[in-house]
Amino acid sequence: MAKIIVTGAAGFIGSHLAEALLKQGEDVIGIDEVNDYYDPLLKRKNIAHLQSSPNFTFIEGDIQFLDWQKLLQDVTVVYHQAAQAGVRASWGQGFRAYTERNINATQVLLEAAKDAKQLTRLVFASTSSVYGDAETLPTHEGIPPLPVSPYGITKLAAERLCGLYHKNFGVPFVALRYFTVYGPRQRPDMAFHKFFKSVLQDEAIPVYGDGQQTRDFTFVSDAVAANLAAAKELAAVGEIFNIGGGSRVVLAEVLDTMEQIVGQPIKRNHIEKAMGDARHTAADVSKARRILGYAPNVSLQEGLVQEWQWVKSLYT
Repeated sequence: MAKIIVTGAAGFIGSHLAEALLKQGEDVIGIDEVNDYYDPLLKRKNIAHLQSSPNFTFIEGDIQFLDWQKLLQDVTVVYHQAAQAGVRASWGQGFRAYTERNINATQVLLEAAKDAKQLTRLVFASTSSVYGDAETLPTHEGIPPLPVSPYGITKLAAERLCGLYHKNFGVPFVALRYFTVYGPRQRPDMAFHKFFKSVLQDEAIPVYGDGQQTRDFTFVSDAVAANLAAAKELAAVGEIFNIGGGSRVVLAEVLDTMEQIVGQPIKRNHIEKAMGDARHTAADVSKARRILGYAPNVSLQEGLVQEWQWVKSLYT
């Protein structure tokens, strides 16, 4: 029986992806080292409901030290979602974790993938952070990447490695550059999770800079749909796609929407702009529409309601 691997399966997007694959009746091997970048209990909670499925196998371990030759024997698709995430934590002492988990781990996986006979697709989770402060908005995939954070540098390096292994060994990779994914199970260091948690605890939320920065927000189910399409569509092999929510929103307006959802004013504490944060992001998703049939269908309002319900269930 052909199997599918999801790395970072206990994470935010990985757990949703594993869940979607299991619902389709696939045999899924979830891999995650469950590190302490954020509370491991949250990660275990993300996949607790999957572990009762007979089609789900969970391997807890570091990608760099697993027996990939053996693991990939009957595997047709690998969704490589595992990464050291977070722009702000990638400066200083923490940088080694980014090179190890984003570059070295990806290289180990690619090295094994080049000899994996059954493998039809390796879908790599990339990021809009590779663009940095892009001059052109919305940003298309042909624009030269100019990361403004060490995190963005490591993800770009991993993406380029995928390209090299494709060119030289025919590894069937597809890269998806995610634009600010949100929704239930979002990491606690990400803005919406932090904001909603602050509301519950009646604290002011930290707003970096003037609040006029814009983001293209993508609901997690849309990101999952893009992954599933990338694994099936033959024309996607060797390509890089932007995966965005289809609308660019000013942060201050998002906070207004959140106030409507939670039914109370949200206290804001403006703090200094963070190093490595892009001022604006906006995805040109026309390539993903054309080749993957990608069509984001969850509005920000709808997605935020779902995330609010989840955050409430987590902390109350």
